[in-house]
Amino acid sequence: MENKFPRQPVLFVDDEEDMLDTYEMALKIDGFNNFIFLSDSRKVAPVLEEVEISVAVIDLFMPHIRGEELLKQLKETHPEIPIIVVTGTNEVCTAVDCMKAGAFDYMVKPIENSRLTSSIRRALEIRELKDEVNNLKLKMLSQELQHPGVFNGIITVNSKMKAIFKYMEAIAITPKPVLITGESGVGKELIAQAIHKLSNRNGDFIAVNVGGLDDTMFSDTLFGHKKGAFTGADSSRPGLIEQAAGGTLFLDEIGDIDNVSQVKLLRLIQNREYYPLGSDVVKRTDTRIVTATNSLLEAKQKKGLFRTDLYFRLLTHYIEIPPLKERREDIPYLVNHFIKQACESIRKKSPVVPAELYTLLSAYYFPGNVRELQSLIYDAVSQCETPVLSLSVFREYFKRRRKSIHETEETLPRDSFSLSYSGRFPTIGEVEDYLIPEAMRMAEGNQSIAAVFLGISQSTLSRRLQQNQEKNKEEEAPPA
Repeated sequence: MENKFPRQPVLFVDDEEDMLDTYEMALKIDGFNNFIFLSDSRKVAPVLEEVEISVAVIDLFMPHIRGEELLKQLKETHPEIPIIVVTGTNEVCTAVDCMKAGAFDYMVKPIENSRLTSSIRRALEIRELKDEVNNLKLKMLSQELQHPGVFNGIITVNSKMKAIFKYMEAIAITPKPVLITGESGVGKELIAQAIHKLSNRNGDFIAVNVGGLDDTMFSDTLFGHKKGAFTGADSSRPGLIEQAAGGTLFLDEIGDIDNVSQVKLLRLIQNREYYPLGSDVVKRTDTRIVTATNSLLEAKQKKGLFRTDLYFRLLTHYIEIPPLKERREDIPYLVNHFIKQACESIRKKSPVVPAELYTLLSAYYFPGNVRELQSLIYDAVSQCETPVLSLSVFREYFKRRRKSIHETEETLPRDSFSLSYSGRFPTIGEVEDYLIPEAMRMAEGNQSIAAVFLGISQSTLSRRLQQNQEKNKEEEAPPA
């Protein structure tokens, strides 16, 4: 069996020599071979000065330096090391305290071999991911980006997003328009705000959603009006173009404006000129135009619903933001960010986030993207009445979403899943035999999460797993 460990060993600290022998035997059977065992907790600090550790597994009740104190010391001196706490006492309050102190996992003796090795593997994967993220941050933010602070409000470790940041720095100082596309909820306005900050313009950033506005409303909103321009216009009013003078005007949902408004917008971009409603005196502006849409402008342009000349004017600088389902590595960071925001806004203490939550969220396709995740986290934090964030809010939400899909005949995006076959068409039983193990794999063995993925109850899944296990035993049994 191949070695599953990186070059850095896993550290085990337990004053019971028999437990260390048990750990060693279990790990060797499962193919692990890179570890350090210590029965004296006082030796941990000297070892860490000499050796880089990937994961630490520590007992809670030890002489000399107790597990709680050792956990605290390790998180202060080596915060990058995931720490798994083991103990012979099954106390919820102790487990919660350890998780709050930064423990990666908490297990009660006696520990099943598979449970131990599974937890270590997950800790190694998380450590590896964090190391990669830190390396990426170091490379992208300190060596490549000239203004990393501008992007602090955009929570991401995704390489595509980092490339977008670099592109934004390159185009920010130009006066040309920028077109931002992406699904609803991906953060198009945040990108527009960052472009404005990078541009060092003296004027303000003004944002407006122009979707659904008729030409009169569009013109009045952007260009303003003179007194008497229409019924109710008792005084002159400047438009948003004037308010954004020397700055940036962000027009969201640009794909939904009508043809007459498109002509006026084209003139604004092309000649830097506009007419307030009721005026025949042209005004000029130095406002930078940034637009956004979640619709396919190219398809609208080809159908004659969007002017070709305006389309290519808007396309001078182009940014396409990937949806959340294409940057799932951002989910843990977004979750922690939104939990902090929610707790600050409602004055609550931050709950402990169970590791299973990330597994549950990573399999959801998030049609509402980052905005949907933010709303879900705020709702969960608002309802939370325990030290640990409950998964029930998330499970119920996904059940409601699934029910809504069925009732409205809404379909999942085709790229959210794929099935392929060759030759004979698979039966329902064969598809089920594939989906159930796949759901269990994605859920990392957690039946309740796998049941959410499959859209069935946990009892139904448990029964089917038992049936499959019995069927496999029958197939493996030698003939009588």
